[in-house]
Amino acid sequence: MKAEVVLTVSESKRLIAKGVASLPFIQEKMQQGIIVVTSGSTNAYLYEELTGQSIDKRAYLTGRTTPAKAKGSWSVEPIADLVLVNGQPDPELNRFTALERMQQGDVYVKGANALNYGVGVAGISIGHPTGGTIGGAIGSIIAKKLRFLIPAGLEKEVPFDIAEASALIAEPDERQGQIHALWPVSGLIFTELEALEELVGVEAYPVAAGGIAGAEGGLRLLLVGTPETVRAGVELVESIQGEPALA
Repeated sequence: MKAEVVLTVSESKRLIAKGVASLPFIQEKMQQGIIVVTSGSTNAYLYEELTGQSIDKRAYLTGRTTPAKAKGSWSVEPIADLVLVNGQPDPELNRFTALERMQQGDVYVKGANALNYGVGVAGISIGHPTGGTIGGAIGSIIAKKLRFLIPAGLEKEVPFDIAEASALIAEPDERQGQIHALWPVSGLIFTELEALEELVGVEAYPVAAGGIAGAEGGLRLLLVGTPETVRAGVELVESIQGEPALA
């Protein structure tokens, strides 16, 4: 059986967050272990799903991409890093200090700004001179064998090789304005496709993208499966549709 659904960017973020929260290893670490959820737009939704608290998601962002001529204020008080120890927020830890206590199998969650989904590579935009979050964490992530989870919507898919793009950006040349570095990373990439598989067992295929009137950056998915899984997938998407834009 088949069905087609459309997700806006904010709806995709909510779906991905619900999928991540239901992962068996996340549930395991909610009982015993450490989960670090770094700031980011998709991770702001995950913050809500893991804690059951509604937050001003604008306050859980670091960098952001907005229209060049956008008006409005983003002057909100930042929310402290979410570090869950045995399922409970530990306000004494942050995305860096938690690494000292984390052990093999604990989970470090970091979003991305670009995807080469087919080859399992993500790209993280870097504006900080020492590498920002990923610069301060990647050594411990690898050395301690942490689970590196990268929740990102397929809106982030780019048609150019991320490693080549990173090298191109780094080439010495005259520059106008700021140009962010791009850090290629590999980990457990978790998109709308994995979320639908995890939550209802349906296969999802991206068949179109983009839209207007609020669906800019949106995604059209073909759901394929048994009548039960397809109907469950449609019902799940319908329950999320209407998620307000993060603005």
